[in-house]
Amino acid sequence: MNNKFDALKDDDSGDHDQNEENNTQKDSEKEKNDREKPQNTTKRKAVVPGPAEHPLQYNYTFWYSRRTPGRPTSSQSYEQNIKQIGTFASVEQFWRFYSHMVRPGDLTGHSDFHLFKEGIKPMWEDDANKNGGKWIIRLRKGLASRCWENLILAMLGEQFMVGEEICGAVVSVRFQEDIISIWNKTASDQATTARIRDTLRRVLNLPPNTIMEYKTHTDSIK
Repeated sequence: MNNKFDALKDDDSGDHDQNEENNTQKDSEKEKNDREKPQNTTKRKAVVPGPAEHPLQYNYTFWYSRRTPGRPTSSQSYEQNIKQIGTFASVEQFWRFYSHMVRPGDLTGHSDFHLFKEGIKPMWEDDANKNGGKWIIRLRKGLASRCWENLILAMLGEQFMVGEEICGAVVSVRFQEDIISIWNKTASDQATTARIRDTLRRVLNLPPNTIMEYKTHTDSIK
């Protein structure tokens, strides 16, 4: 692994000497990106695949949230409870995050992992989500880790074949059961939601009697 990081460093230093013009272009792009990003964090460089890495079709961000059950959540307190783990642009960067993360089956209490396309917050109110909905699958204890891994690998590998419709996925660890869901942009598009459901059945290898429920975010908000 280390030599991969060294290679990245070397590439960087060579880059600056050879190609000033490129850098100015990169810098102006970076400034544009930084302007569009919310200013709550220190300026971040755009996440890009490293040399010889396998780029994903979209960049994705991992989030984690945990809350005390029994407390009502307003969207404000929800936003304060949700922490960004990091963003990745390639298969290799994904594994780097994922291999250090606790598996959902080993999480305690009331916890959630979210994996969303970069720039989409895992909240109903986000512009990309507000007209959408989600498929919800309730799992008996013991299945969450395997199902979550299968779900996110299918999502990163573009197996749903619904264009830009997929926003992200969530695994929610609860006391009695675990819940996984996948969010899409357009709740009213029945062909899309049906295709997502069929792909879910296939990639999760669900028992035939598994109950799957589609819920629009407007219903969830109510």
